[in-house]
This record gives sequence, structure tokens and C-alpha cells, in this order.
Amino acid sequence: MLNVIGNPKSFRGKGKKLLKEVADALSAHAIEYRVFETAYKGQATEFAYELTKDAGADIVIVGGDGTLNEVFAGIVHPERCTLGLIPAGTGNDFAASAGIPNGIAALDAIIAGKTQFVDYIEFSDGRRSMNITGLGMDVDILTRCENMKHFHKKSKYFFSLIASLFKYRGTKVTVRAEGETISRNILIAAICNGKQLGGGIPLCPPAKIDDDKLELIVVDCPKRIRLLGALIKLMKGKILDLPFARRITCETASIIPEVPCFAQYDGELFETNALNARVVSGVLRLYRG
Repeated sequence: MLNVIGNPKSFRGKGKKLLKEVADALSAHAIEYRVFETAYKGQATEFAYELTKDAGADIVIVGGDGTLNEVFAGIVHPERCTLGLIPAGTGNDFAASAGIPNGIAALDAIIAGKTQFVDYIEFSDGRRSMNITGLGMDVDILTRCENMKHFHKKSKYFFSLIASLFKYRGTKVTVRAEGETISRNILIAAICNGKQLGGGIPLCPPAKIDDDKLELIVVDCPKRIRLLGALIKLMKGKILDLPFARRITCETASIIPEVPCFAQYDGELFETNALNARVVSGVLRLYRG
């Protein structure tokens, strides 16, 4: 039995139509399924919890990175579950790292029953992340996005980015991994399982979602005159070429802000006083070719 959890408002407002296409395709292949449509933020977590609190489940998510994060937050026993993803968000960053095509084309691997183990990030406070978690300027941008009204999502991100360029002054953190401890005022510090964030920004191109490793990225906050150049490097996937950027391949990592602040977990904002992370491998299965 496939349990389809979908956001009918996703896919640029076409989520409901996509959910019907998914249901029709599953029916055509005589695959049993149930559909759970979300009506409010956090409901995907509730659905996932109810489906997995007593046993495992096969769950197919129709939505973007936010819906994926909500579903995964609610799963009680990841080792008993198989996830499928029909990318239907604005960015679909995790899907890009997993090689999952957007829209209905992603259903092919699910119908064929093709699964592979995928890593995920687990934090000491119980939160999880499939893609990238971190803090810094990206969180400043997301916070501005959430407070901005009457704009399309991508327009919000653009105008928030411009505002951050003028106003962001860095975030003081201490990071630890592989026996190293580094204290910096950072532009961004992130723990990566996937390659990209923010709707296609290639923060860590070398990252792999199934190599039993995490990538810790630490980029010092440059002087204002060099900030735009650093962001251009980031957008081109070359931020790691900068002399003030560090990448550490690890199994565990910590990012500890000087004062509690917001961090983004796959684009979802939560307040934290420490990100203490470890990679979890060989537990969760994902439908993908």
C-alpha cells in the first residue's frame, strides 16, 4: 500500500492536478494507494506520524523540499519506511541531488519498485534533515522572505537577497568536525547531505546523498566590498574556491552559534542553540532509478 501525502497548492498551484495524475497512474498499474492532502503547515508531519507510529509504511510525497522535510519529521521508524518523492516545489533541491526528475516522471521508479538506501542527517535535539541544514546569510534571506508579503516566492527571495547584501553582518559560530575546532564570523555554515539549496544554489557540488558522509561547509564573512563577489561564486557553484571557505568531510559535525538563532533545515526555519549532527546511513530507502 502506497500512502501518498501531497500538497495540493504545490507545483505552482497545480498540485491538485498532479495528485490526480499520480492516482490515475497508480490505478492503471493496479497499485493500492491512499491519498492524504495537506490543508495547513505541519499536517504532513501529522500524517506521517500516524502512518508510522506502530509500523513501517511506504510513503510517496508530492510536493517540494518543505513537504519532504515535514513528512520526514513525522516518521517514527525510518528503518521500516520507504520514501518516494514526486518533486513539485519551487526549488526541489533534494530531488536534484537524488537524480529524481520533476513532476509525474518521478513516478516511474516508484511503479518499478526501484529503491536505494539514502543518507540523512540526525541532530541531537531529534530533528532531521534530508538535504542541507545551516545558518548564516541564507537564514537571514529566508527570514526576510517569511516576513515579506504580496510577492511571488522567487521574487521574495530576490528582494530578500538584495536586502541581506546591505544589512547582513555575519553570524559568530564555533564549528567542530574531525578533531578541528574553528571559531569564525561566518557568511554561511552548513552541514550538507545534498548539493544545493535555495532553489538551485550549488553550495556543495561534491556532496553525495549515499556515501555515508556529511560535508561541513564554513565560509567566513568577507568585508563588504568582497561580499557580492563571494555570492556570485556561490551562485556559480564555486564558493569552495575562495580562500576563506572550508570544506570538511565528516560523519559528525557541530555548528554552535554564539547566541541562539534561527537555522534552516531544508529551508524550514527553527530556533536552535546548537546543531550537533551525525550522518545516518543504510537505514532509509528511497525510490529512485
